[in-house]
Amino acid sequence: MSRRSVKKAVGYVVHDGNLLVFTHDDYPMEVTGVQVPAGSIAEGESPAHAVVREVGEETGLAARIVCSLGVESYDMWPAKPEVHERHFFQLELVDSDVQVRWKCGENDASDGGQPVSWTCWWMKLSDAHVLCAGFGARLGSIGIDGDL
Repeated sequence: MSRRSVKKAVGYVVHDGNLLVFTHDDYPMEVTGVQVPAGSIAEGESPAHAVVREVGEETGLAARIVCSLGVESYDMWPAKPEVHERHFFQLELVDSDVQVRWKCGENDASDGGQPVSWTCWWMKLSDAHVLCAGFGARLGSIGIDGDL
């Protein structure tokens, strides 16, 4: 089966040795897993702009890029007939006063589906190997305390 290529931006927002993650509220963990902010890069949009936008849309937090962590390919089959070209970035918060756990969501999903909600929270970087669907591919490139 042929697969279409889709460009995505993935954000590793790091704060005090923790990684910003989320889990979906209305779907089992076995289906959606633990995710990081990510999404499609719009036509004419740069990956850097897309990742900052996606972090804001998915978490309600303002973040800025620390560095680019590279590009990985991820085949979504059999869930979707797509191969994602994922551009990974490390980001930091603009305002460091954050909650430990909070709810977010979208009322009009980009795929035209039903409203969805998720819970955002901070996971220890040392536990982030549990990220789903290849989202952990560039974790080893994260710089901590200026060690890039």
